[in-house]
Amino acid sequence: MELAPRPIFDELKAGDQIRITHEVKVGSQRWATETSGKVVRLERRRHGLHFRRNPDDKVYSDLIILDRGDGEMTTVTLDEFTVIQRA
Repeated sequence: MELAPRPIFDELKAGDQIRITHEVKVGSQRWATETSGKVVRLERRRHGLHFRRNPDDKVYSDLIILDRGDGEMTTVTLDEFTVIQRA
């Protein structure tokens, strides 16, 4: 199992069909889920999720925006445990 999603992420392009296995965390609860769809676009988005960081620190997350095929669009934020597979 590949723990680093980066090599596949770098190869993705709009229109690719993929399946993503990732962990959802809410409070102290967590569960694994799978999301699949067609890649709409990839983004690297700057955010301010970290508390008490230096204002000039730049923090980014890699995102995949997917079309689920039924009209629903979803965004998956990648972390080191995300697994991406081509469908």
